[in-house]
Amino acid sequence: MRSSGRNSNRNHRGAGNQRDEKRQRAGRPRPEERAYGGKGGGPARPKRTKPARSREYDAQIEERNRERHDRKSSAGGAAGDGEGERLQKVLARAGLGSRRSCEELIDQARVEVNGRIVTSQGRRVDPEKDEIKVDGLTIAAQSYLFFALNKPAGVVSSMEDPDGRQCLGDYVQNRETRLFHVGRLDTETEGLILLTNHGELAHRLTHPKYGVTKSYLAAIQGPIPRDLGKRLKDGVQLDDGWARADHFRVVQNTGKNYLVEVSLHEGRKHIVRRMLAESGFPVDKLVRTRFGPIVLGDQKSGWLRRMTHTEVGQLMREVGL
Repeated sequence: MRSSGRNSNRNHRGAGNQRDEKRQRAGRPRPEERAYGGKGGGPARPKRTKPARSREYDAQIEERNRERHDRKSSAGGAAGDGEGERLQKVLARAGLGSRRSCEELIDQARVEVNGRIVTSQGRRVDPEKDEIKVDGLTIAAQSYLFFALNKPAGVVSSMEDPDGRQCLGDYVQNRETRLFHVGRLDTETEGLILLTNHGELAHRLTHPKYGVTKSYLAAIQGPIPRDLGKRLKDGVQLDDGWARADHFRVVQNTGKNYLVEVSLHEGRKHIVRRMLAESGFPVDKLVRTRFGPIVLGDQKSGWLRRMTHTEVGQLMREVGL
């Protein structure tokens, strides 16, 4: 009996000691708090700052995420939705810009697939089967070059000149791709001439079958009869056959000096000069101001500019491409 009493007293004392130890431990800060500024108020651990990532690195991450998303969508997407490639990816691969800029082209309703404008993201296409256009120009034609030059007087309409005279090639000599001119202007005629490396387009633009209209401003001496336009439209007999103007109008008249506009779809050599000379009005100065849908505008003499996708698309439609 005595021994059992002593054991119970020991048990009560042991339990009390354990409670005291727990209270002491509860009041102590944890090791991590003592070291790093928790409840114990120790020195705070310095915060680590993430190194700034470059935009290029962010773009690479975004690209990889989209590719993973594309693979998942094509593997488990709904019928029809998972076929082909995303439209913005095809546009970016064709050289029209980054995927983000190609998405902006879609948002701006500048992209069409098989004749229908696409305005929503996520469209999938097959580049081998679908006809994709941006600003009316197929992406297959994006690799070609198209330029408009305001040719000064005295420049020969050739890419090279054996006599060393100034020629069209002097304006594009730093281009790696070989270009050629669409049609010709005689040496003393100024104005719009097109340069490209798209052979089929150049051929069609100059072929009589397609009848692409060209417009010219001619400076002549008057007075001129009222029926001059009618005579030019009815036709003028030249050495190589009849020639007819599609349109004629007087643009400006100061005394005996007249500036007239002549439009026609023929492309025979010196045809405008010969028509007016045969009608009794030799040309003092001649400038081509329009070639099909492309206009010279206020482009300065001797300036070369790259044509916009819209302009090239208009040229393509003009000749059925």
